[in-house]
Amino acid sequence: MEYRQLGASGLNVPALSFGTGTFGGRGPLFGAWGNTDATAARRLVDIALDAGITMFDTADVYSGGASEEVLGHAVKGRRDRVILSTKAGLPMGDGPNDAGTSRPRLIRATEDALRRLGTDHLDLFQLHAFDAGTPVEEVLGTLDQLVRSGKIRYIGVSNFAGWQLMKSLSTAEKHGFPRYVAHQVHYSLVGRDYEWDLMPLGIDQGVGAVVWSPLGWGRLTGKVRRGQPLPAGSRLHETADYGPPVEEERLYRVVDALDDVARETGRSVPQIALNWLLRRPTVASVIIGARNEEQLRQNIGAVGWELAPEQVARLDAASARTAPYPHFPYERQEGFARLNPPPAGLTPPFAA
Repeated sequence: MEYRQLGASGLNVPALSFGTGTFGGRGPLFGAWGNTDATAARRLVDIALDAGITMFDTADVYSGGASEEVLGHAVKGRRDRVILSTKAGLPMGDGPNDAGTSRPRLIRATEDALRRLGTDHLDLFQLHAFDAGTPVEEVLGTLDQLVRSGKIRYIGVSNFAGWQLMKSLSTAEKHGFPRYVAHQVHYSLVGRDYEWDLMPLGIDQGVGAVVWSPLGWGRLTGKVRRGQPLPAGSRLHETADYGPPVEEERLYRVVDALDDVARETGRSVPQIALNWLLRRPTVASVIIGARNEEQLRQNIGAVGWELAPEQVARLDAASARTAPYPHFPYERQEGFARLNPPPAGLTPPFAA
């Protein structure tokens, strides 16, 4: 397993990490994802560790805390071998202080996560969403307190807009608070919006991407194809409205390209989609999930090889779409492009 530096930090993380949204299986969303119990979770953790996957990602809202509890049982006795990553900030109840990233909410969320995971510290703690109702100084001051107390090692965010992340980084620099080193983002062949603002920001500011839903919310598993109904067991039947939207024709264009490359390489469609992501700038770790051992082993097969440049170019072209303003002039007009070329190694996600 390849290890990569997480943003501008000293923490090295595996190129693939394991997402535990299937652990616990409570509620309409997470129940549709899976219902892995502690025994099955321990077996999946065994397989992951054997493959060099040492980072495990969860969140307090995953099955109402059950995911953290199951993960805690699964890593018991080997805490020193794993990197535990969790998130907080989304609602955990109906009370006025049961959501957001205020001082009391963050302190309670951290203590609850430590208890459920059965540990004395969190290796990576991420804000699950931007809280417009809490001053950035309060958020970062509280995280500074938690880092200084030893309860959190590194901090990050998830699902932030570029201005929200940049404002937070500037505030951290101004006051000497810890900086966010990770941004957990949606990024896939059918979801390349990350590349327009957040990726250049990550390159400039040393924020590594931890990618969620790299298979486009289950659309790039190789089971969704043009002219065919959704497979009976697809989670898209219950959860499509929760995930990022994808234009149907663009999805099928990407799937067709993936099928072509799969035939050429002898690799599976998910392995190709994951491998494409692993070579993108700023990507520190790609979160893979699995309901069972077979899915996990298949996803692990995404590492240890590389797509040919021509195959990457074909996937880039199939996944391109028209850029929003103010990005399209930099792709279509030579004068704009000279002033602001794309980062090295990056083909913009723009339609020709």
